[in-house]
Amino acid sequence: MKRQLGDLADVGRRLCVLVVDDHDVVVWGLTLLLRHEAWVKRHLVARDEASALERARRYEPHVAIVDVCLGEGSGLELCERLRAASPRTRVLLMSGSTQVSNQAARAAGASGFIPKSWAAPDVAQATRMVGLGMTVFPPRGESHISVLSQRERQVLSLLAGGATNREIADELFLSRHTVKDHTSALYRKLKVRNRAEAALHGERFGLLA
Repeated sequence: MKRQLGDLADVGRRLCVLVVDDHDVVVWGLTLLLRHEAWVKRHLVARDEASALERARRYEPHVAIVDVCLGEGSGLELCERLRAASPRTRVLLMSGSTQVSNQAARAAGASGFIPKSWAAPDVAQATRMVGLGMTVFPPRGESHISVLSQRERQVLSLLAGGATNREIADELFLSRHTVKDHTSALYRKLKVRNRAEAALHGERFGLLA
């Protein structure tokens, strides 16, 4: 049975999100993204460690998106301090270029680590997943999942639900040959070999529609 975010008991919970980044463009982009998400109850912004800790203590956000490189500071160190200041707050680390191992991120208390190269819907989904108590740690070299097209995502979701190529074709008003092409493309992009692996990756990274 396909397990999606919508099947969780607390899917209707609206979340408070704290964005911690010292780059204006990133802050602007994340603010714009979160402002249009129905599940976001409140979004806060902090541009340095002091303001991040102050907002964490005051508002106890469900999830904090923290840049790994925060001015002269370290997002990993801030992650530990945020968790100490507000134990209920889960941290999603984000990086544009700095490589951080999953082990290091977990050791710092983070519940996820994603690259800034991810598409906006993937960032939003990862933030929501972490805020709802899940973890998001893509295996090294698999940030390419964000390049799936909308049609490939639709095919992946139906595939993960157990639909045959013929059923997918009927549902999306496509030919079976076109469905086969989309399936081959998403297998290649996700670097998987079969439906089971594709479904697992889709669930793990919040790609199921």
